[in-house]
Amino acid sequence: MTTKTKTLKIVSAFLVATSLFACANEKKDQTPWVDLFDGETLNGWSKIGGEATYKVENGAIVGATVKNTPNTFLRSDQLYGDFILELEYKVDPSMNSGIQIRSNSFDHYLNGRVHGYQVEIDPSERAWSAGIYDEARRGWLNPMTDNPEAQKAFKQNEWNHYRIEAIADTIKTWINGVPASYLIDDKTATGFIALQVHSIKGDQKEGTNIRWKNVRIVTENLDKYATASPLKPIVTQNNLTIDEAKKGWKMLWDGKTSNGWRGAKLDKFPEKGWVMEDGILSVLSSGGAESRAGGDIVTDELFSDFEIKVDFKLTPGANSGIKYYVDTEINKGPGSSIGLEYQILDDDLHPDAKLGNHEGSRTVSSLYDLIQADVNKPIKPIGEWNTAHIKSINNHVEHWLNGVKVLEYERKSPEYRKLVSESKYVKWKDFGELDRGQILLQDHGDLVSFKNIKIRPIDNSTDK
Repeated sequence: MTTKTKTLKIVSAFLVATSLFACANEKKDQTPWVDLFDGETLNGWSKIGGEATYKVENGAIVGATVKNTPNTFLRSDQLYGDFILELEYKVDPSMNSGIQIRSNSFDHYLNGRVHGYQVEIDPSERAWSAGIYDEARRGWLNPMTDNPEAQKAFKQNEWNHYRIEAIADTIKTWINGVPASYLIDDKTATGFIALQVHSIKGDQKEGTNIRWKNVRIVTENLDKYATASPLKPIVTQNNLTIDEAKKGWKMLWDGKTSNGWRGAKLDKFPEKGWVMEDGILSVLSSGGAESRAGGDIVTDELFSDFEIKVDFKLTPGANSGIKYYVDTEINKGPGSSIGLEYQILDDDLHPDAKLGNHEGSRTVSSLYDLIQADVNKPIKPIGEWNTAHIKSINNHVEHWLNGVKVLEYERKSPEYRKLVSESKYVKWKDFGELDRGQILLQDHGDLVSFKNIKIRPIDNSTDK
């Protein structure tokens, strides 16, 4: 045996020994993973949305694009709340895709369209893979604009690994081991997981593939297996999303101070009856009496055409409201200031739900005392957050609840004026017909909380 051969054998033996030592000392993954995909069938999954195709091939789920169909999803039959999810995917460079988490499909919401958090798959030059998008709702929540390391971590034409942790109001993602997103948002707590095949258009090639494999999850003892992230979290509460800012929305309450608000019958914010804590504005209980504690609060600013969104949370039996086109010079006496009202009410326990000159017109999300909201409105249980949305453009007004339109009417129309003439508002001349007015949050003596109060003022000379 030559000296060279002996040397090679010694080096080889050393490398093998080193490798064995490293493997022996490598920390073994003790996470109790549960496979969501068995590697052979699509058992436990169902297709929803469009008509793209899914099949199993060589131990992977293969999704293929189809023309003239909307986004398609292969969803888990089971719903998940808190979890840690890992999977691998390989995507054609021409595609866009994503992993839906805590997502849902309801008949009342956009005719069943899938909506919810999406962990983006983006092989384009933008490189926002592992960012968080809110599908069919608010748009981008956590883009990759300020995370170049994560943008560089994506591997074109190769398998990529995602780790997704969704625990309480926090969602974190990693791409190929690199921290990508860190979002704090409590919009949705539970939903399905889904694999997206995006719709295609124009000259995009039909039959383009994306593949997923090694899809596994853990749902118990998550604190034990959760991973710390060095990223600074993006907090959505009392902040605008990227899309909202682009569309001209602004925060109507900053989440911390009374700036921009005052008592409806005061020249400053009430000293009692309202509290601001942990980004939540609450009117306190005073036994159900209207405007007897802190009283209503109104914006300093006046608005003509606008959209406004407000998250609200009721306590059992509570009553409140969001009023618009308010003039605090009207009704200087006892009671609430005068304006059109989006009713906030516990319909099951508060007697007002069965009162009013027009049947059902005092139920939640109704135009108070004038028009009843859709009886099939998607109200969440007492103690959970709901989103009120009011649009008023060129005197056409809509009330929305949790993303669903529940009523509409034409302000100043003969039909509207007839409703007013039959209501308790008949004594107020030209009720609800101001061209500009304040926004009001009502003190009706019950504990009700608000957050994410935002408005989009509209120049009706350009927005039709």
